[in-house]
Amino acid sequence: MYIESLQLKNFRNYQSLDLHLDQGTNILYGDNAQGKTNILEAVYLCGTTKSHKGSKDKDIIRFQEEESHICMKVVKNDILCKLDMHLRKNKSKGVAINGIPIHRTRELFGVVNLVFFSPEDLNLIKEGPSGRRKFLDLELCQLDKIYLSDLVNYNKILNQRNKLLKDIAFRPKLADTMEAWDYQLLQYGRRIISKRREFIAQLNEIIKDIHAGLTGGRESLELIYEPSVWENEFENALSANRDRDLKMKTTGTGPHRDDLCVKVNEFDIRKFGSQGQQRTAALSLKLSEIYLVKKVIHDTPVLLLDDVLSELDDSRQNYLLKSIRHIQTLITCTGLTDFVNHRFPINKVFQVVSGSVR
Repeated sequence: MYIESLQLKNFRNYQSLDLHLDQGTNILYGDNAQGKTNILEAVYLCGTTKSHKGSKDKDIIRFQEEESHICMKVVKNDILCKLDMHLRKNKSKGVAINGIPIHRTRELFGVVNLVFFSPEDLNLIKEGPSGRRKFLDLELCQLDKIYLSDLVNYNKILNQRNKLLKDIAFRPKLADTMEAWDYQLLQYGRRIISKRREFIAQLNEIIKDIHAGLTGGRESLELIYEPSVWENEFENALSANRDRDLKMKTTGTGPHRDDLCVKVNEFDIRKFGSQGQQRTAALSLKLSEIYLVKKVIHDTPVLLLDDVLSELDDSRQNYLLKSIRHIQTLITCTGLTDFVNHRFPINKVFQVVSGSVR
């Protein structure tokens, strides 16, 4: 799988851009604040419907413009697929696949598989549980459309239930409708918990060898799924905690409260690991994503590296660069020194200056 080309119009600081990429390593270099990351954001947005920064559509459209357009051509299994996305300030985004509009943007997930790696991801281990849940969900949504549908529906029901918990304080008779929302929450929530458990088991099969390679065999890494509640206990826990939920006016039990524990040599490195250990574990997680996607879809994902090399020491740089030799990669950086020093093969180089690329 690879991206053949990317066209942008009125996207961030780009008035117009027509970029033709190599199937191997593509370097986007230039000073800070020139628009390098904006290109990666456009790719990720076009493949997942979401900005990796969490930005709203209206904030992505170029200043003083009303619309933005992304066109990305992807080759998958030797078949060319054209993705078009229109962002509009006062309307929802419009998406078409091969010229045919889609009614739900989530239909776009899985057309192209992307792994995004930024310096913020190196803090994945030490930050709060929401970041680790997001890591699980983003990859699972690309690999499993049923999971994506379950997650979307679960979040909708969760929001409705939380609204109901607040409304009951003013209209107590509404409590009679709680069971209907609980039933739906259980249906979607159980499947989410089950899929996350399976996904982490698959990651564990891959990540152990990757982490051993990164640490020269000195460390053994294991991922432990920490669900708020297991699927077979969800119904009883939801019922038992109803009074607490009514008091707090929010749902305190369910997969929206899950976490992921990362153990190195049997120690929880969220609490007891050094910054170096935490960063190495985060790198192992991202690399394991690549191998798992390859295993599941029998193809390689496209890797987006946003100025990550500058945050890694030489040994981690070497391991990362060796691991990505045979997949299409878009790398942003401020200079080419790291690649020259490591004698890393570069297929295409783009210089980015103030929203123009050459």
